[in-house]
Amino acid sequence: MPPAAHAPADAASPWLELRQVHLRRGSSQVFAGLSLLLAESRIGLIGHNGAGKTSLLRLLCALEAPQGGQVLSQGQDLHALPAGQLRARRVGMMFQNPDDQIIFPTVQEELALSLQPQGLSRREALARARAFLAERGLADWAERAVGTLSQGQRQRLCWLALLLAGPRTLLLDEPYASLDLPGQARLADDIAGCGRQVLVSTHVLGPVRDYPRVIWLHQGRVRGDGPGREVCAAYEAAVAAEVAHARSAARPALRAVA
Repeated sequence: MPPAAHAPADAASPWLELRQVHLRRGSSQVFAGLSLLLAESRIGLIGHNGAGKTSLLRLLCALEAPQGGQVLSQGQDLHALPAGQLRARRVGMMFQNPDDQIIFPTVQEELALSLQPQGLSRREALARARAFLAERGLADWAERAVGTLSQGQRQRLCWLALLLAGPRTLLLDEPYASLDLPGQARLADDIAGCGRQVLVSTHVLGPVRDYPRVIWLHQGRVRGDGPGREVCAAYEAAVAAEVAHARSAARPALRAVA
């Protein structure tokens, strides 16, 4: 399935772009000339472990810099922007493991941290964080110790912190991995109601199946790019074929052992 053609968004849109990006870690080539224009409001990233999904997200929020090519935000080199308020307004990322992201001991302090780039005082930030929780029926979370939260609840805290920070584009790395079914449904509903661009890297295909665009990465290359239902179906068919091939290849060895 060839990559789809996508027209650039207008100047007010939060689109991101990779132009001939090269990324290497040690002896491993992650991307070799990857180009993508990311203009849709909802984009899913799928593929096997090691396909490059997390690396792509890290490039898009300037946590990692390419050895060649450019990562652009509305036509500006994202890595050339100041690392503070201006870049934070453009893009933000939720990590796969919430414990890699959470710093403060209580929920309200962690949420207040996300407001730091906006120049609020500590008192103002804490008040905003408490009000934000109350709006969502979570007022009792404010003074809870992060250590008392379940894995899924810590994941939700990271999602709330990203929403409160307010970047134009939200990058979510495996956000459904530690959530139970109700948690997955709640997050999918939150994403659907979010008025910002959202990119979701996931092995859980259900939530991204109806996205206008899903990108299937394989060994650092785009293997599929198009409407969610088409790309997810193609990926599932490829996985089924891989499993069938592995089963067929294993039969002679099993017969020899018998």
